[in-house]
Amino acid sequence: MSITEEKITKMTLAEQTTAFESGNEAAAMAAAQINYHVMGYFPITPSTEIAQILDQKKAQGLHDIQLIAADGEHGSAGICYGAALAGARVLNATSANGFMYMLEQLPVQSGTRFPMVLNLVTRSISGPLDIRGDHSDLYFALNTGWLILTASTPQAAYDMNIMALKWSEHPEVRLPVIVAYDGFFTSHQKRKLSYFKDAKTVRAFVGDTPPVGFDHVVDPAQPISVGAHMNGDDLLNNHYQLHLAQERAAEVYQQIAAEFKAMSGRDYPVLELYQMEDAEVALFLLNSAAETAKMIVDKLRAQGVKAGLIRPNVIRPFPAEEIRTALRGVKALLVGERADSYGGKGGNMTHEIRSALKLDPANQTIVLSRVFGLGGKDFYPDEAEAFFNLAMEAMNRGEAAVPFDYFGQVPGDPVHELRPILTPQHGDAFNSGLIQVTPDEATGKLKVKVPPLRSLTAKPKRLAPGHGACPGCSAISSLELFFKGIEGDVVTLFQTGCSYVVTAGYPYTSHKQTFIHNLFQNGAATVAGVVEAFWERKRRGEIDVSDNVTFIMVTGDGGMDIGMGPAIGSALRNHKMIILEYDNEGYMNTGSQLSYSTPLGHQTSTSGVGKAQKGKAFHHKDTPQIMAATNIPYVFTGAEAFPQDLIMKAAKAQWYAQHEGLVYGKVLSTCPLNWRSEDQLGTKILQTAVDSCFFPLYEIEHGVTNITYNPEAKNKRISPQEWLKLMGKTKHMLHDQELLDAFEEEVNRRWERLKLKHESPLL
Repeated sequence: MSITEEKITKMTLAEQTTAFESGNEAAAMAAAQINYHVMGYFPITPSTEIAQILDQKKAQGLHDIQLIAADGEHGSAGICYGAALAGARVLNATSANGFMYMLEQLPVQSGTRFPMVLNLVTRSISGPLDIRGDHSDLYFALNTGWLILTASTPQAAYDMNIMALKWSEHPEVRLPVIVAYDGFFTSHQKRKLSYFKDAKTVRAFVGDTPPVGFDHVVDPAQPISVGAHMNGDDLLNNHYQLHLAQERAAEVYQQIAAEFKAMSGRDYPVLELYQMEDAEVALFLLNSAAETAKMIVDKLRAQGVKAGLIRPNVIRPFPAEEIRTALRGVKALLVGERADSYGGKGGNMTHEIRSALKLDPANQTIVLSRVFGLGGKDFYPDEAEAFFNLAMEAMNRGEAAVPFDYFGQVPGDPVHELRPILTPQHGDAFNSGLIQVTPDEATGKLKVKVPPLRSLTAKPKRLAPGHGACPGCSAISSLELFFKGIEGDVVTLFQTGCSYVVTAGYPYTSHKQTFIHNLFQNGAATVAGVVEAFWERKRRGEIDVSDNVTFIMVTGDGGMDIGMGPAIGSALRNHKMIILEYDNEGYMNTGSQLSYSTPLGHQTSTSGVGKAQKGKAFHHKDTPQIMAATNIPYVFTGAEAFPQDLIMKAAKAQWYAQHEGLVYGKVLSTCPLNWRSEDQLGTKILQTAVDSCFFPLYEIEHGVTNITYNPEAKNKRISPQEWLKLMGKTKHMLHDQELLDAFEEEVNRRWERLKLKHESPLL
């Protein structure tokens, strides 16, 4: 008997308790019980809840994990890799394009053999954007060198998160592990599950943190080099070692699963084989779809059909031998895939199963492939039955009539051809003729004449009625006010965020003029490409546009965190465009997570308030000053509560964007839902933010700062406390003098510096 077998024999079931929780809650519970050292993260639906739940638990003092909000998923992956280099236990969670953004870092971590656990809450990859679940992100993980577990239920998400760390840290493995489960199906749907009552049980199972030694970077007495470049022979050997580790990981997993079964009573074999003992037709399905298909297996069995189901718990390393064994008596297998390997005539699992069977000459299983359930499209029992019918048809024919196809696609109907509801408006329709902008040769600045607001009401809105913003949201109304100062045609790009989501859901759009969507980190670069192509094609005479078009990128909801790099790059290149940020002080589109624009102490879903923490722990980013440092011609701030000021700045922004280069503007935008303020108080909250000097109104024109509204000069200066009183997210700050003093000190410091810059053109 081996040491492992002796250990398993002596183990008894640990005490457990029952809960009714979702997959995200289960994953967070496991992480809290393990008490990781570090979690680098960035919010993205539907994985964000894991960080939120862990933040809540930390505020309550239930764990000591250092939660680090990154500036994007690429940054979060770097944080996690760095922490792993230091020998820490490391956790991350992501989905879809967030996973894609961190993808470059993943082979680095596996190639240098540092453990960690990543929860991949699977979601469709853009574009077009769809926030619901399929496996298009998961399939990109297959070639990263990471081990991959697939969890079909919240119970499995909890259990596999515990097993994953032990597997990752095993001295014969030392590879990072992905725990993948279906977005919204498993991540958000609550199910009854059992978890260990005492966190000590979990920690005893995973064992102590491996000691700092020769393979970590934090021991000065034992210096090491990590990541040095290799030649072909070295890299070949390195990857061969990774291959051997994957091979060994298959054996180690079975040992760990056996130990976990002895402790929990729950079994996670490499393949879950449901009614496969004598099956003649079978389905191969990942994750939650397999749970749906089980009832059809039972139904067909009752009708005398020898049906079965295969669902893998492990897909890296790929269980080829187990699949060959399971399919020896199966005449037809349908592989259902929630992703396509475009042009490959089947998804990744299909090809790997076919490859595995090729090594078994005696196996004659007919393998069909169907892509289904993309973008979160539900998978119902009758569809599982349709899958079985296709497999039985192939069995009876002796071949698959259609080996590969999509399932559930709907042909278009010319009757429902998309047609514009509104007559397109452009050019003169958006020219009021009342706004005058002229350069002042003496000062080098612009003189702007803006008419009374009433005279601009006849100017059509850029957005049609029917957007879905929350009551009291000032993002849309602030944008429309800004557009009042823009004459003529515009092309706008909206980064992912609230203002995009509420104005453009296929097949509908609220945009009257050309609109583009691209992801947070790509907006500025995309508009830069559009701008340069427009001017170059116009120069070559390939397009006939008599009037200039104004190109505007709209960002918000934290977009100037993950999108900061491309924005600065576009500013340094000085493209003729406007970057307009509506600053609602958080990632409101994904549920109010902290952004770098969230002020000190403010409560969000990832900067909770409790006995162990007091809201956001650091000051907000001063983005206008950062962008001004790139020497672009014009930078401004604005607020809807000061409409004449904002329209004047919009007119200036357009002139500079058409004649000189890039413009950046920040507009403070209320979010009653997540600021926890009254819907009707938006204007008052914005007015108070300006009068308290938290959000001063100013412009920087050719490097010269000009305060456009000075509450002190008008004898309207008020304490920042008056602003904080208006929002539920800041009420706790009023009872914490130390926090309040730190917040007010920073507000005053920035205001005094701004006044000095206003007084001296050289600053």
